[in-house]
Amino acid sequence: MITGQPDADSGGAQASAASPAGAPQPRPAAPRPHLVRLRWALLVAPAGGLLLACAFAPVGAWPFAVLAPALLVAALQGRSLRGAFTVGFAFGLAFFIPLLAWVINLAWFAWIALAVASALIFAVFAVAQRLLLSLRWWPLAVAGWWVAAEAFRDRWPWGGFPWGRLAMSQAGLPTQGWAAIGGPPLLSFVVALTGTTLAWLLLSAVGGDGATRRRRTLAAAAAFAVTAAVSCLPAALTLDPVPAGAKTAQIAAIQGNVPRARSLVAQVDELQVTLNHEIATGKLAAKVTAGTLPRPDLVIWPENSTSIDPTQDPQIYNEISTAASAIGRPILVGAVLQNPYRNAAMLWLPGKGPTTVYLKRQLVPFGEFLPFRALISKITSLTALLPQDMVPGHQTVLFDVGQIKLGSVICYEVAFDSLARSEVAAGANVLAVQSNDATFEREGPTSQESGQQLAMARIRAVEFDRAVVYDSTTGFSAFIAPGGQVSQRTGLWTQAEIEARVPLLTRQTLAERVGAWPEWVMVAGTSLALCLAIAQAAAGRRRQRAARSAARAAAAGEGR
Repeated sequence: MITGQPDADSGGAQASAASPAGAPQPRPAAPRPHLVRLRWALLVAPAGGLLLACAFAPVGAWPFAVLAPALLVAALQGRSLRGAFTVGFAFGLAFFIPLLAWVINLAWFAWIALAVASALIFAVFAVAQRLLLSLRWWPLAVAGWWVAAEAFRDRWPWGGFPWGRLAMSQAGLPTQGWAAIGGPPLLSFVVALTGTTLAWLLLSAVGGDGATRRRRTLAAAAAFAVTAAVSCLPAALTLDPVPAGAKTAQIAAIQGNVPRARSLVAQVDELQVTLNHEIATGKLAAKVTAGTLPRPDLVIWPENSTSIDPTQDPQIYNEISTAASAIGRPILVGAVLQNPYRNAAMLWLPGKGPTTVYLKRQLVPFGEFLPFRALISKITSLTALLPQDMVPGHQTVLFDVGQIKLGSVICYEVAFDSLARSEVAAGANVLAVQSNDATFEREGPTSQESGQQLAMARIRAVEFDRAVVYDSTTGFSAFIAPGGQVSQRTGLWTQAEIEARVPLLTRQTLAERVGAWPEWVMVAGTSLALCLAIAQAAAGRRRQRAARSAARAAAAGEGR
């Protein structure tokens, strides 16, 4: 499977030999041609993709987030550009198909379209990684490649689908503090760099002569050890502890539950879902009246807790008003509004009704709008479940409830850096994620989608030093401390009411102050590195062509 060969760069030039006067400085070994043969690379790549998928919920085997980038390097080195595309596509399919398996609950074609599109993007970027592997300090360049690839997928296609970022596999781990320093892009870079230095160690151990191999292996081992230690450094530091005198607020989250069915059509019972949340709020009110729980300052209902527009349906309006009167506090209601069709969070005041409204800005492809509607409608009748596309909102909204300044993102929006950042920048001292996970967890790995989003919410808590209330129709629902710890969590497919006192913090983390700059700097640096790699590869091809021409000319001269 692995065969050691003389070091060579991507253009075929031999690596520098040690001079008699002294050994050269150790550096990352340039890729060796066919160190892993293509037939084995096509096994190593999907193995790496599967392992990376296992780094996320529901498995959560976080070391694989380091091992998988190392395996991808091993599979890509020495490949032709066409081979690199094939290897990248194999890795991408093995990663995204299981990672996004929960989408099949919406529609099989949505699952396949998202997984294949994501894998194709990954394959194109794999060609770029193959070129970067020819550079002198390729471990840094390839770590930046992961950030650049994630940045692209965060934005395209269909507005982006930022699932599977290395950073989002690190919730609750010693590495997560890097999110508070430079956001998820910096955290992804640190995880990827640990993986690429591991790859350097593996490649150094199998190539070159004895002295060169030992020198490079020692240098790579030192680099890997230092990188691994630095990746855990934030855990040894006190990053933004909650001040002793910080303001606090009592917040309740309602998980009303949804009638469970094997098909999406059978599961939709819009009135019952709203009644479930009213009933659960009534249970909370009874506990408050009995003195077993303090009266909350704010109650949160999840996304789609009413899918019937309460501003147009008197019964739904009365049900929500009854719940607000029973608890005697404002309720943040997740509602679907009509004319136009929108996904909203609206603040409902006792005795007054709906006031402030936030409209979801980042809509879910195939879930809230349908790309290629005309084509897909010829394949399946499931398009009837989404007869019209939702209209996105465009504004950041804060919900003012006394001393609470709540910033809410709806479900899928928690994955997007700019949306969560905009709420904190607007002055949010606590964050909420309202989610409806019932659609995606009827069958299969039923904790996958909710577990993945909960991990993202935990990273957001660390990134911005804010408490986060994660509220779902069917679970998980949770309270997350500013340090990313989960203080309370519900089960799945059950009705529950949870309540906690959360800190209301206003300090800016370094990640909030620098915003998107770390990402753009890493993307720019990686782009420059790619340009250099392309120039080196072109120069290598020119040298090869010149050498072949000279050889032919010499042969012709000898023939005469």
